Amino acid sequence: MAAPAPVRFDTKIAVLLREDLEPWQRLNVTAFLVSGLGSRAPEVVGEPYEDADGVPYLPMFRQPVLVFEGGKETLTAAHGRALSRQLPCAVFTSDLFATGNDRDNRAAVKAVATHDLDLVGMAVYGPRNAVDKVLKGARMHP
Repeated sequence: MAAPAPVRFDTKIAVLLREDLEPWQRLNVTAFLVSGLGSRAPEVVGEPYEDADGVPYLPMFRQPVLVFEGGKETLTAAHGRALSRQLPCAVFTSDLFATGNDRDNRAAVKAVATHDLDLVGMAVYGPRNAVDKVLKGARMHP
């Protein structure tokens, strides 16, 4: 019997992080950024998991999340390209490191004009080719 063909996705989930973040910040920012994708694009979420003993677990994304890094200019350019292509996108600004809850996070982002956001990370989802164009200049996270 032949092995099943590998699953290929025509969409991509990507996170772009600013290269100067501390390791704990990279992990925290990545977790926050991807948390909104399932509500905005429910098709990215797979079915719930269950182990052999019948213990249920939460569903996860049905496809890999690719993590990239780049400088501040790369992040700013990628953000502009994501907005111009109207791709679902999440942002994390440096101001959010000083807040401690969702209300204050949203207020911190709302207080700054789009072109003045001090981005430290963003997540983007969409057609594979469009996301690749958004990430131009970024490199895979080591």
